[in-house]
Amino acid sequence: MNPPVVLTIAGTDSSGGAGVGADLATFAALGVHGTCVVAAVTAQDTTGVRAVHPIPYDVVVAQLDAVLDDLDPVAVKTGMLATPEVVRLVAERCADRVLVVDPVLVATSGAVLASAAVVAAYREHLLPVATVATPNAEEFAALGRPGGANVLVTRGGDIVTTNDHGTGCTHSAALAAYLAHGVDLATAAPLADAFVARQLHLGSDWTLGRGRGPVAHLLAHPHAPTQGEIA
Repeated sequence: MNPPVVLTIAGTDSSGGAGVGADLATFAALGVHGTCVVAAVTAQDTTGVRAVHPIPYDVVVAQLDAVLDDLDPVAVKTGMLATPEVVRLVAERCADRVLVVDPVLVATSGAVLASAAVVAAYREHLLPVATVATPNAEEFAALGRPGGANVLVTRGGDIVTTNDHGTGCTHSAALAAYLAHGVDLATAAPLADAFVARQLHLGSDWTLGRGRGPVAHLLAHPHAPTQGEIA
C-alpha cells in the first residue's frame, strides 16, 4: 500500500532544527511521504535568525500546483508563510484537506518572523479553515487568543534541555502525520506530544551549536553504514 502523502508549506532553516527539514524528517519517522513548498529561505543558526528571504509569490504558487496536481496530499501542514498573500493562498487552496496550521510568528531565539499583516491574514483567512492550529503561548496571544476546539496551545514539556529548537515544527508535523494516517484529533494530539517528548529526550545531552540546539530528528536506533556497505 502507498503511504499517505503530507505536504509542508514552510520556510527553510539552515541549522536543520526547524522548518521544512524538521517537517520532512518527522514525516519520514512516522511513515508518511513528505512533500514540500518552500515559502521562505532563512539564514539562521542555533543563536538566531540572520536573514529572511520570502520566496516570490508565483514560485510558491508553482510549487503548490506541482504537489496538489500530482501527488494529492491527504494532509497539509503549514509553518513560516512569510507574506499575507501566501497565507491567503493556503487558505484558498488547502481548506478541503486536513490542515494543520502552526502559526510561526516568532523563532525560538526571539526573532520576529511575521508582520502585522501576516498575523491579520492568519486570523481572517487561515485559522477559520484549519482542522487544528498549534500556536505556542506567545503566538496565541499575538493572534488575539482565538477560541474553538481546533486550537491547541502548545507549551513546554517536562524534559529539561536547551536542545529544543524546532519543537513546534516537529510537533505540528507529527500531528499532521498521525491525522494523515486516519487517527482522530483527540488521539493524534497526545501521540504527537509523546513523539516530541521522545525526540527531546534523545537529544537532551547534545552539544550542537552555541545556542539553543536542535530537537533530535534521528530515529532512536539509527542505522550507521557498515564498512562493507561503505566499500
